[in-house]
Amino acid sequence: MNDKKQSSVLTGILTSGYQKVFDENWPMWLGGILIGFMSVITFAWARPWGVAGGLRNWGDWFFGIVGIYQQKPVSPLISTNSILTLGLLWGAFGSALLSKQFAIRKAPPLELLKGIVGGTLMGIGAAMAGGCNVGGFYTAISALSASGIAMMIGLLAGAYLGLRYLYWELENLPSGTTGGSTVVSKEEKGVDWLKLEPYLGAVIFLVAIVCAWIYNRQAYTRVGGLLLCGVAFGVIIQRTRFCFVRGFREPFMTGESDVPKAIAISVIISVLGFAALKWSGLRGENVYVPQAFWFGGLVGGVIFGIGMVVAGGCGSGSVWRAGEGHIKLMLAVIFFALSTSLFKAWIRSSEGINAFMGYRVFLPDFLTYKWSVILVIAIMLAFYIVTAWNEETEKFVVEL
Repeated sequence: MNDKKQSSVLTGILTSGYQKVFDENWPMWLGGILIGFMSVITFAWARPWGVAGGLRNWGDWFFGIVGIYQQKPVSPLISTNSILTLGLLWGAFGSALLSKQFAIRKAPPLELLKGIVGGTLMGIGAAMAGGCNVGGFYTAISALSASGIAMMIGLLAGAYLGLRYLYWELENLPSGTTGGSTVVSKEEKGVDWLKLEPYLGAVIFLVAIVCAWIYNRQAYTRVGGLLLCGVAFGVIIQRTRFCFVRGFREPFMTGESDVPKAIAISVIISVLGFAALKWSGLRGENVYVPQAFWFGGLVGGVIFGIGMVVAGGCGSGSVWRAGEGHIKLMLAVIFFALSTSLFKAWIRSSEGINAFMGYRVFLPDFLTYKWSVILVIAIMLAFYIVTAWNEETEKFVVEL
């Protein structure tokens, strides 16, 4: 085989590989598995995965700058909360560029308003529950916190109520006031941005690696590693279209079970890793056990669930979809950050209100590690089986 033909074959292999990774969406089950393992890796490296904490840090920083808060928080550039959320946005943005899926997407005025309202509700719910769908549910239940179970119930109830509102909206509001996003043209003055996007995406990831290296040189190795972990979450979620909203909404809307099953698989992987790290003493037992059982987790979950359905994205979902250029979800992220900062500050302003949110309940303190892990796995297996059964029977599907 001559050099020219060898080069052609290699080019074909690389092109085919690129298309499989960035032209085609990854399977949802693969997203669940990868997120589960990344959750454990992130916890082992420095701290658990979360989104709301980073958004709250951004809100705290903003209110500190404008003078509403007397004391500024840790800089978003070195806060471990912030850097994970920034990495998620960064990774989703870069992945969207590489897959040619980034575009500024406008939405009707009512949809933009729903992004604002939904983001505000999510911020309030996250402040009550000690985290969003990630920190308050996914990571909390992985950390063997009872509040994670309470928030899961709340999210299901909130998703149902949010869906009922959307159905009411379809039946009672004039057509044209709601609907999907419209893409702004990617061609300006002869520049075809669609062809340039993959190259820009490569640059985005290269810059992320350089930034992690700079953090390491400045003695912020943990922060640099978390940035790369956040970027990995962004890529995985963007390529699989992994969305917690669908996981809690679809059983009532279409009956589709792919996302709920992926969530169940992911939590099972994550809880096994978290339990091993905590049981071995490598990580503290109370890490990511929110003071939110039961009121904060349950009621906060309901409020958050309504907000995520109205906004069309949860905490992580709003961030990665904002990274794809959705203006509605950008607004949701902004108002999530502002509202969760203000509401959390209000909760912390009173010992009574703070105590009313609930208690820190670490399940192994009552059930031992063995039975706590078995309980969480049993809950997620039940979620898997019931949603799979519902897909066939449509027992819980709500009629329009």
